[in-house]
Amino acid sequence: MAPTSNSYLRQEYIARINRVMDFIDANLDAELTLEALARVAHFSPYHFHRIFRAMIGEPLFQYIQRIRLEKAATRLAEDPRRPVTRIALDCGFSGSAAFARAFREHFGMSASEWRRRGSGKTGTGTSGGKTRNAKSKTGKARGKQGKAARADSVHGGSKSHARRNHMKKLKANVEVRELPATHVAYVRNVGPYKGDSALFGGLIGRLCAWAGPRGHLGADNRIIIVYHDNPEITSEEKLRISVCLPVPQGTKVDGEVGSMTIAGGRYAVARFELATDEYQAAWDSVYGDWLPGSGYQPDDRPPFELYCSDPKDHPEGKCIVDICLPVAPL
Repeated sequence: MAPTSNSYLRQEYIARINRVMDFIDANLDAELTLEALARVAHFSPYHFHRIFRAMIGEPLFQYIQRIRLEKAATRLAEDPRRPVTRIALDCGFSGSAAFARAFREHFGMSASEWRRRGSGKTGTGTSGGKTRNAKSKTGKARGKQGKAARADSVHGGSKSHARRNHMKKLKANVEVRELPATHVAYVRNVGPYKGDSALFGGLIGRLCAWAGPRGHLGADNRIIIVYHDNPEITSEEKLRISVCLPVPQGTKVDGEVGSMTIAGGRYAVARFELATDEYQAAWDSVYGDWLPGSGYQPDDRPPFELYCSDPKDHPEGKCIVDICLPVAPL
């Protein structure tokens, strides 16, 4: 008989909401109705929007609007040649007028001004520090987020392209190659993560506790951490990460463990041997040093870290990590 504890029931709710978030990410350019998303969650439409708001902390359609705007903001800065209207349509807006109103209301400036501020920064070629001067609708200033770079970041994952002044330099050895799509089981967290080794350890532990008895902890199965949001744009309390393990397509998941497919395609794969205080420097090396002269730009897929070793096996406690950045020709 299936367990009926409150913990198990809550995990089932988390899994259903995670499926909805995955569906929204994969269908930003589509019409996302309450009825369709309720079907994904296997809740009635009448109750689903209340459940979503209670668990995520914002109404369903406000969440969808925010994700669309934040995705558009990232594309505006990282792909300066793509027309604003095309980006608006790709992110699910009905037209340029609706997008312009929503963007200004959320970020306090026009999309064109955001792009100018983002692409005007020399030395990185990406969204960088100037875009952080914008204020969102909630009035939270982002301009100071990156001024005090913290070198104690574990599993940094941040796409911060400007936090480099006070950090050690790492040289990125990068190979651009085609990676296959990977089906994974995951445990997700929404909220701050930077420098929180206990958080990452807990997520990995919970995933492995699920995977071990099911035979998914083979020698070739490596932990993957997917970063769904741009920390230069999304506020810390809403950042989403997924700690993943590759599993066969069709693997049954339950409780808080969900499943998704990490998109295949062209990635810049940068291998590092990192101590716990070097993750941020590694990401900055990829984005700030390698990317501007590479002939590539980031595309719309989320980046991830692939863990290739256990730091317990390293004499200095370091971990071999591949930072995998999805790219397209500049």
